[in-house]
This record gives sequence, C-alpha cells and structure tokens, in this order.
Amino acid sequence: MANYTEQELLSRIGEVRFACVELQLYLDTHPEDLDALSDFNSYAATLKRLCAEYTERFGPLENFGNSTHDAGSWVYQKWPWQN
Repeated sequence: MANYTEQELLSRIGEVRFACVELQLYLDTHPEDLDALSDFNSYAATLKRLCAEYTERFGPLENFGNSTHDAGSWVYQKWPWQN
C-alpha cells in the first residue's frame, strides 16, 4: 500500500481507469493481441487494488453496491468545502 494522499490516490485511480478504458476499446478491435490483454489485466488488478485502498482509507468511491460501509455513511464524512 503506497502512502498516497487522498488527492494523489484519486489522481492515480483516474490514470489507471483511463488506461483500462483505452485498452478495452483497443481490445474490442484487436482481441488477438495478447500483450494488450495482459496489460489490461494488469491495469485492472491495479485499479481494483487502488479502489479498495481508497475505500478503506477514505470511504466509498461509489454511492452503492461496491462498499463494505453502511449505506449512507458517506453523508457523515467531511464535505469538500469543509477541508
């Protein structure tokens, strides 16, 4: 687990998510490219790890379905303008 700040972690998640989307689009037209598939799988695993780290440290990234926190618990966290 890297020692990212919240903003650094969000930025890294965005970068890795972008790479996943781009590789997925590429694989739609080049499904036989095993190097690209390997890269996609690697980025997807990294994205899953980063999202889990964010959720553990700062709360859920999404408002439903993928969080181990109680539903609605995000309401009790600091709002962006309260920082």
